[in-house]
Amino acid sequence: MLFDSHCHLDAEEFDADRDAVLARARAAGVGGILIPAIDAAGWPRIDELCRRDPRLLAAWGLHPMFIDRHRDADLTALVQWIERQRPAAVGECGLDFFVEGLDAETQRRFFRRQLELAREYDLPLVIHARRAVEEVIASLRRVGGLRGVVHSYSGSEEQARQLWALGFCLGIGGPVTYPRARRLRRLVANMPLQWLLLETDAPDQPDADIRGRRNEPARLHRVAEEIAALRGIEVEQLAQATSANARRLFGDG
Repeated sequence: MLFDSHCHLDAEEFDADRDAVLARARAAGVGGILIPAIDAAGWPRIDELCRRDPRLLAAWGLHPMFIDRHRDADLTALVQWIERQRPAAVGECGLDFFVEGLDAETQRRFFRRQLELAREYDLPLVIHARRAVEEVIASLRRVGGLRGVVHSYSGSEEQARQLWALGFCLGIGGPVTYPRARRLRRLVANMPLQWLLLETDAPDQPDADIRGRRNEPARLHRVAEEIAALRGIEVEQLAQATSANARRLFGDG
């Protein structure tokens, strides 16, 4: 069974057919899905989804791309949510220096506090790092005692090695299916399997076969097939290893 380590199943793009999306995921062999939050308003919705389906795991967090929505009170509320309804992870959190107009210092402050909470409550992290991998690594080192995944990894091989040494997996999804993603494909072909997680980031980041269309967790099989081919192994072997990695990191829900 496959594990989708990053899927925004709570997104409005799934409101019309969410049950069918889950049915297709089940038919495609997806046995677990982690749903990371982007803001405090989404936490109750994700919680409700996860209560309805034992395959779904929740992560509470405050996404850097939506920094204008976040308030200091959300960090206080995050503590309460963690203590009351322990999630599988803290996230999606991190840094985004790609999108213009996002205040960097505010991003850093919210990210730092979420790192501290993950350490305090011994929870893994789901990290967004766009044009910010080096600073994310430095932040992880400063706080220390952390583990988790950098999702939609786009950094270098050397940065990947530093993340592995810090206890962080790499989340790989649809971008690896594009032939022009040469650096990513080379990294995925040769990296230690113990640090690899599969993801869709649905409804975003569709694979090459559905470019421009809505992504969904059933498409994880396409990611798995591509990575297995790059590594020269059977899809079943890849599925078993990456699902074990996810369960080890996030627990069984």
